[in-house]
Amino acid sequence: MSDPTDKSPTTHTNALIDEKSPYLLQHAHNPVNWLPWGDAAFMKARVEDKPIFLSSGYSTCHWCHVMERESFENEEIAALINEHFVPIKVDREERPDVDLTYMTYVQAATGHGGWPMSVFLTPELKPFYGGTYYPPEDTAGRIGFKHLLGELSRVWEEDREGVDERAKGAIDKLQDYIDKENAGQEVKADSILAKAYDELSGSFDFHDGGFGSAPKFPRPSNLTLLFRGHLFFHEKEESYSQWSADMAVRTLRAMAHGGLRDHLGGGFHRYSVDTYWHIPHYEKMLYDQGQLLTAYAEGFQVTNSAFLADICREIAAYLKRDLRHPDGGFFSAEDADSYAAEGDDHKKEGAFYVWTAAEIDEVLGADDGSIFRYAHGAIKNGNARPESDPHGELKGTNTLFRAYSIKKTAEYFKKDPLEVADIIAKAKAKLFDVRKERPRPHLDDKVITAWNGLAIAGLAKAGAALNESEFIELAAQAAAFLHRELCDEPGKGLHRSWRDGGKGPRAFAIDYASLIHGLLNLYEAGLDLRWLKWAADLQEEMDREFLDQDGAGYYSVHTDMPNSILRIKEDYDGAEPSPNSLAASNLLRLAVFLDRESYRDQAKAIFNLFGKTMADNPSAVPVMTQALDFSARGKQQIVLAGDKDSPEFQALVAVVHRRLLPYATVIHADGAEGQAWIGEKNAAIAAMNPVAGKPAAYVCENYTCQAPVTDAAALEKLLA
Repeated sequence: MSDPTDKSPTTHTNALIDEKSPYLLQHAHNPVNWLPWGDAAFMKARVEDKPIFLSSGYSTCHWCHVMERESFENEEIAALINEHFVPIKVDREERPDVDLTYMTYVQAATGHGGWPMSVFLTPELKPFYGGTYYPPEDTAGRIGFKHLLGELSRVWEEDREGVDERAKGAIDKLQDYIDKENAGQEVKADSILAKAYDELSGSFDFHDGGFGSAPKFPRPSNLTLLFRGHLFFHEKEESYSQWSADMAVRTLRAMAHGGLRDHLGGGFHRYSVDTYWHIPHYEKMLYDQGQLLTAYAEGFQVTNSAFLADICREIAAYLKRDLRHPDGGFFSAEDADSYAAEGDDHKKEGAFYVWTAAEIDEVLGADDGSIFRYAHGAIKNGNARPESDPHGELKGTNTLFRAYSIKKTAEYFKKDPLEVADIIAKAKAKLFDVRKERPRPHLDDKVITAWNGLAIAGLAKAGAALNESEFIELAAQAAAFLHRELCDEPGKGLHRSWRDGGKGPRAFAIDYASLIHGLLNLYEAGLDLRWLKWAADLQEEMDREFLDQDGAGYYSVHTDMPNSILRIKEDYDGAEPSPNSLAASNLLRLAVFLDRESYRDQAKAIFNLFGKTMADNPSAVPVMTQALDFSARGKQQIVLAGDKDSPEFQALVAVVHRRLLPYATVIHADGAEGQAWIGEKNAAIAAMNPVAGKPAAYVCENYTCQAPVTDAAALEKLLA
């Protein structure tokens, strides 16, 4: 596979060499004459009257690497592409608008999707055939890519008029279907939350945690939804309340015990290929880390578990060490594949992370190695089951997971648990140091606005819950980086991505929604007014760029986006929340901060727009369901008045932050600029001041407040 860090000589160079995207640069030396998405490629297709072959993926995508190696580096296949098609490469992380449009088509046409995405378009950008990964040659029941290219070229030559007609018809039908799906339906929060609970409970894996069968994805938004179910059912049905929390906490623990978590370096891999979280797909994505930080922090707030708190600290340490730009923003991802040793010519999935039993014993010695291997399931012949390793890349190696607790391990070896804990802690440090010397997986060093927004939100949430000021500072530095580097001018004109000093395309709806979400969490964690101000400004900018002014909800791409053949309003909360789900939540929170009824109306319109989806399948939209829940119950304000740096104020803040209070909005009345700015928009805040010179907490319901309190114990009673 071509790699921008590879210094080996190349015989081909195409137009991608001038791009910033790591993914596009990976393909810059393919014999395929790739062009980036843009007018030059479209003009070439029209002038030469050739169909477009659009290939979309991302730099840490395992099957993208496989298809590149098998087909795009194959001289014969490349010649077929170059002769009969205009090939365009898209980084789906840089251009989610292009990817969303054509993935919607692929999913409608084939019933499934994934990456690499392979779509064939007319010169007018209308799709007429699509799929995902294709093997180079025909296999049992599956057409090979070389064969497919020949057939599509023949059809283009022999039935051009039919191709154009079918492509136009497909897009018209798809747009009509999208519009009908968003026909609208009024919804009620209680019934939607109860149905979501039923759906998640029905698919819960009692034995291994998580939902459904393999492959298992973390999907943190399901877990945070269950924590809200825990509170919702608290006064209605105690068993439902307890089971909501149990499902979420069991899943958090199971993921952290399994191989999904990097037990040496912290952070989580993308998903588990099996049902028991053992063997992962080893790539690490920023958006997972940010959302998992939020979920583990809320798990800590519910349980006060030191283990869940430690997982938060591990994720934050991983972000700081391996994914952080020196000036504050966070990079996108680390690849699943890497070289097992320097000088290898073929990367293997998981090579950086796995160990043979002999390697462990060599580093730790036979005695400590035996203890560590027992605790972490590492055995002589390797611990990857054949069904979890169909290509045999993990044969003889071990993915570390918690096979036995410290207590069980100590009992087995007849040692004191404290001694075993010390042995394992030192062993992890030694193995981590040895692992650092291995060839690292490729780092995608794009800074993506949306994913940084999710990381900011998670760091702020965890920092507040665990009283870890460093986490809040890391979030603030990332926000400052975006404010400075990813805007046309500081804070205005947001862009999607940044790499090596260059900005990517204009930001999309998900970038605005995710960043506003992060900034609101950051304000509530550190009570720094500049983040609330920026969130309010970004919401106005988002409304101008993406809001359907004649209907409801937000388009995923700009209302004036060129070359856009579908108008899509996303609702599905998958690996990332949808822009409409986050927007509904943001609008409701801003409505409280700014006392702005129009924002509540906008959020209600989003709920009604996607009411059919919410009523039929609320667990498909867990973030939107949480926003709907907040709309019904988010009426509590906690106003903290006084100097936020004083010990007395910090004691009050700690009481608020260590509880799970998803229906409360935390506001700082600082007696200065911040209170004046909020007070101009929200008159109730203007009159809230310290009491007898001491910082005070006002606990209010729709700004009808109980008597202010000045000590932590009294505030604890009010919130209880």
